[in-house]
Amino acid sequence: MNFQHKELAAGRWYEFSLKEQLGNIGSEVSRAIRWKDKDEKLYKGAVERALELFDLTLGDSRWKGRRWEIARAREVFCDIVYGDQLYKSSLEDLQKYFDQFAFAARNK
Repeated sequence: MNFQHKELAAGRWYEFSLKEQLGNIGSEVSRAIRWKDKDEKLYKGAVERALELFDLTLGDSRWKGRRWEIARAREVFCDIVYGDQLYKSSLEDLQKYFDQFAFAARNK
């Protein structure tokens, strides 16, 4: 697989806590919000990077008991970006979810 986050995919990602991982996903969600309807290339790049980080997080064996939550957040993200809005959510709603992890990681 051709990773955009090569250093993280090589193992550094697995040194981060769950809060740090989810906070980093939130950073890509924030970038997607910033570029949506402004620059399609930058928007798509942020979406792809967010999905890559979701997948790295889902592949982290430490979060075995939390995978359902991570997978659901990924599902909601995909529904917003690619889907039919089954969850009636927005990138801004999802950003609020991820912000909590970023704040917690920062205040450890």
